[in-house]
Amino acid sequence: MSEIVSTESPVQNGVSPHEIRKSTRVRLALILTVVGFIVFIIGTKPEWLSLDRSPVVGFVQIAVFLIGLAIISIGGYLGLNALWGTNERTIAADIGQRLIATGYVIVVFSGMADVFGMGSQSRPDIPYFGPIQAVGVAIGEFVIAVGLLMLVPYHKHTPFGTNNHSE
Repeated sequence: MSEIVSTESPVQNGVSPHEIRKSTRVRLALILTVVGFIVFIIGTKPEWLSLDRSPVVGFVQIAVFLIGLAIISIGGYLGLNALWGTNERTIAADIGQRLIATGYVIVVFSGMADVFGMGSQSRPDIPYFGPIQAVGVAIGEFVIAVGLLMLVPYHKHTPFGTNNHSE
């Protein structure tokens, strides 16, 4: 007599439904991050795809790479947040989440400084992405990277070579 296996069992093939949902969320976040990277590359290096129409980095190009960086940041946050699963996040992870958002604010205000009237170009001139703005964007990207690193669930992984099994 054959045994009927229920499709509603909590564990199938050693994988719980929660683990399946978590891996799906991580995959979708990785896809989102790659899409954001492609948009970011289109904004930073449009000449690679024969899309460059100006010798300077102008408003549209800045806006495109800021949108790409936003998509990368959201994808990274969603992916790392999915790794936590049902576990409660640590204070460091909560601080990391806020650092991601703060870093993006730094990037936006640095990148759009001329548009907001705080940059080196005065209002009638075309917005220009200068070296001071580049430093501000790099600082913001560094803050985002630190936030993403703080969001990694380090406690879930044991160091390489350690064995938790008793013999």
